[in-house]
This record gives sequence, C-alpha cells and structure tokens, in this order.
Amino acid sequence: QVQLVESGGGSVQAGGSLRLSCAASGYTSGSYCMGWFRQVPGKGRERVATIGPNGCRTYYVDSVKGRFTISQDNAKHTLYLQMNSLKPEDTAMYYCAADPSFLQLWIKNAPGYWGQGTQVTVSS
Repeated sequence: QVQLVESGGGSVQAGGSLRLSCAASGYTSGSYCMGWFRQVPGKGRERVATIGPNGCRTYYVDSVKGRFTISQDNAKHTLYLQMNSLKPEDTAMYYCAADPSFLQLWIKNAPGYWGQGTQVTVSS
C-alpha cells in the first residue's frame, strides 16, 4: 500500500521560504514519478513540479520556475519542495503525489496516489 505523508506547511510573509517534505512508503523508493500539486478552494488542481527516474522528467509550472526546487532523497524515501520568494498567490493546499507513469501523473494530472495535503499560506 503506497502511503504519502506531507509536512512542512505553514504561514509566512511574502518573500519568505518554506520547505515541504513528503515521506513515502509502500513501494521501491525512486521507482515512481513523484510530483507536487496544489489546490485553492473553488479552483482546479494545479500541477506544480515533478521529478523521477527513467521516463519521468523534471518539470515546473511556469509560475514557480526559478523560485521552487523539487528534489528527492531515495535513501530517506522522501520528496521535497523548496519554496523561495513566496507570493500570496502561492497560498494553497499542497499535495504530494506518485504514479508509476509520467503520463498519468503529469500529462493527465491524475496520479494514482495522494498524500493528505499540507497548507501553505503567504501573507502580503
């Protein structure tokens, strides 16, 4: 059973930084495409960043390029999202996700496994 548990969210002022973590279990670390997504109430789910081996690729949504960095530590079975220069429009619930298929995770925006989410609030 794949399990994903996010942590690291919180409230910061614009220009600040946060690092989100996602502890993964239930599958061979490094074998799945991994991603971060976010959602604001009343709006659709937005892809933020993705990373992974083989057929997976490292992508960022344009709005976070140059500010966010996705990484993973396979030895610790953990996915990270370093968020710098945060803006109020980054406020959202952030979710970690995993899928064996890059197509499913990123292109179709429909990964098979999700964490419970961690809230990020950026004030101006």
